[in-house]
Amino acid sequence: MRILPLALALLPTPLAAQDVGSPLIDYAGFRALTSEVQPVRSERLISLSEFKARATKNDVLILDARSAQAFAEGHIAGAINLPLPDFTAESLAHVIGANPDREILIYCNNNFTNNRRPVVTKALPLALNIQTFINLYGYGYKNVWELGEAVDMDDPRVGWVSAAT
Repeated sequence: MRILPLALALLPTPLAAQDVGSPLIDYAGFRALTSEVQPVRSERLISLSEFKARATKNDVLILDARSAQAFAEGHIAGAINLPLPDFTAESLAHVIGANPDREILIYCNNNFTNNRRPVVTKALPLALNIQTFINLYGYGYKNVWELGEAVDMDDPRVGWVSAAT
């Protein structure tokens, strides 16, 4: 009975999972990248206390990949905004700098329990942290650390700044 699962595993990838269409889109490559990133990311989820401590170190970048509008409405003090749709090799190098080993701290809407603008909760599998981590890693920035808990943005430890403050 164990032969059937092995036989199924050896079948060619289903058409839906294969790259079809534009030669500039590599879904299979994306799947491979996400598999590579998963164990790395799981070791890089840090508490708010560690996030804040790391943020004080020299040359550490807090990167906010939310929209420019959401960033303007509020963000963690010291964060730099580069919206995820604007990620390219050039834009990342411009924001991060020449050192691909620079420590980068990330967070997203789903790190905050408030579920109000500017941190409206996203569908859990679509949380921006996941996409941001994968993209940074895929572009060669491997020293990424992610806020790994959900906190109240009004908690003074967060250091939230907004247009209202």
